[in-house]
Amino acid sequence: MFKGFGRKLPLLLSFCLFNSFLPAAAVDVCSTETAKGDYKIAERYDRDRDRRYDDRGGDRGSDGRAGRDGRSGQNQTISADGSPVNLDLSGTNGEDGEDGENASRPRCGKDYSEKENRDINASDGGNGGAGGKGGEGGNGGSLTVYYSNLADLKKIFIRAIGGEGGRGGRGGQGTAGCNCPRRSWEVKTCKGTPGTPDHKCTNKVYRCYDGRNGSDGSNGRDGQRGRLGTLSIINSKEPLVDDAPTRKVAISQLINQQFNLSKNKWLQRQGAVSLLAAGSVIADEYREFDRRLEGTFKLIWQEKQPIANFADQNVTLSLNDNQQVEIAFPEDMWVDGSAKIQDKLTEFTVNYAIPQKDVTRLAVSEFAGAGQDLNLKIVDLAGRSDLINTQFKVKYRARDNFSGISDYQTFYEGEIPATLITREYNRFILALGKLKIPSDALSSSTNVEIELVAIRSLGGRSAQQTLRWQGAIRRSK
Repeated sequence: MFKGFGRKLPLLLSFCLFNSFLPAAAVDVCSTETAKGDYKIAERYDRDRDRRYDDRGGDRGSDGRAGRDGRSGQNQTISADGSPVNLDLSGTNGEDGEDGENASRPRCGKDYSEKENRDINASDGGNGGAGGKGGEGGNGGSLTVYYSNLADLKKIFIRAIGGEGGRGGRGGQGTAGCNCPRRSWEVKTCKGTPGTPDHKCTNKVYRCYDGRNGSDGSNGRDGQRGRLGTLSIINSKEPLVDDAPTRKVAISQLINQQFNLSKNKWLQRQGAVSLLAAGSVIADEYREFDRRLEGTFKLIWQEKQPIANFADQNVTLSLNDNQQVEIAFPEDMWVDGSAKIQDKLTEFTVNYAIPQKDVTRLAVSEFAGAGQDLNLKIVDLAGRSDLINTQFKVKYRARDNFSGISDYQTFYEGEIPATLITREYNRFILALGKLKIPSDALSSSTNVEIELVAIRSLGGRSAQQTLRWQGAIRRSK
């Protein structure tokens, strides 16, 4: 009855489904053979065990495609004049995600028992593909209404519901792994020439391990429903001017001109549905136009460095609800200044401006004296310490050459009081000998390790610099 097919396709004989018909002595047979050797078993090896695998494991199912998101409803602007208006600004539904593909069955290998001199793993089952997530529902559109008589809004019927989220696809089914035709077998191995004393034979037991079952794919997440649309109302016949509440400009542009900023101020209200025709569906919170805010900014430059030195820096101007303009300087520019507000004009005076790189240019210049006269001198290479507030913390560690103790010990760790700091323009003298440190740790020839942390601040900005010095206290002259 198979005449005409034998030469074109290999005959596949599978016994995976007939375990219950085998005698008790047989073990869970799952083997596959092809006619005339057309199908060959590939081999691979476990790094941790000397086992051979049938490499025809079940293939993982493809993941389901995610559903497309729904479209949001159209945004619309109208004028209320008492005429009936019927609007549908609803979002559309998201599409369902596709189901994950079922895994393919593994091609279970031949019966290797009594032939193979190694352990064997049967092929694993394939994992099912994950279900695609459902598409998100589209949001309801927004409605802006210009009006003269608030009662005219009662003639407006609107539906601005969000679309339903799509359902997530179901995960594909995993397939069972192959079972072993036989759990164990013995292979006889002989060495030497038969009939001679060096001829020896040994029997070794090898085992077969069932393949693992593939897992089912995870179900896709359902898409979320879209949000309700929103309402904005404006008691005016004239269209609103667009917002311009912020502006980013080069700092060099501020010196010769003023900048105007503006924005529309809105009040948040509750009860949108009560303003509209009965049965309308829209978010309950709505916006009501309050007024137009305007402000002007002017910069006054009093820093001794010319503003051209900062020409590549940009600043951001922002108008707040009090009609004051705030200025934000870049991170790498430290500014000390003050603002003066008169009507809608904000004047900002820059007293000092320092590049951030010049803030942390301190260095140890000298470590001199001994005992209570021990001083650590620090120099500001940028020469701006007359403007920057500076605090110091120190960790003082020492060891001597006579006690036999080789490790450094900490004798002081904390802030250096301001009374022990002297500044001479761009130099600081730190009277370490006046700190609560034992005299032995301050004596000549003592080896010390000093870790100094300088905390520098100006105009709300701050930064830290750590300096380290190691050496021996010099002998007093």
